[in-house]
Amino acid sequence: MTVVEVELPAERSRLCETVLRDLPEWFGIEEATTAYIRDVAELPTFGVDDDALLSLKLHSPRAAEVYVMGVRRRRHRHGLGTALLEAAEDYLAARSVEYLQVKTLGPSHPDGCYARTRAFYEARGFVPLEEIHGLWEQNPCLLMVKRL
Repeated sequence: MTVVEVELPAERSRLCETVLRDLPEWFGIEEATTAYIRDVAELPTFGVDDDALLSLKLHSPRAAEVYVMGVRRRRHRHGLGTALLEAAEDYLAARSVEYLQVKTLGPSHPDGCYARTRAFYEARGFVPLEEIHGLWEQNPCLLMVKRL
């Protein structure tokens, strides 16, 4: 498996749409999915074939966010997510970014898919900081962070 930085804006959006449309359990809110597809065109994005992507949002010289990440269902548990995260962390470390955050559905919402998502991030060194209510309308947002 090879992780590549996706250079062309249109290709970033195409890959994002391909992956997210395969994951309605995670990306079932159409307005949010459309925003991801639009926004990744301008963000550093990494991909594995047409099967996975991770886009970063740089918030400051010291902090960044996993803006969106997805791995097509048929490739779950094959190491693609870990490889994408490692590539993103290398990219950020080369730019002296110290902290990486991710926002995901909080644990007060009983969703099995997102329980697996939280476990994935925790296994890779992210620490849950705070569950925020009101940021995403009725869905609780869990803020997780990792020092690089």
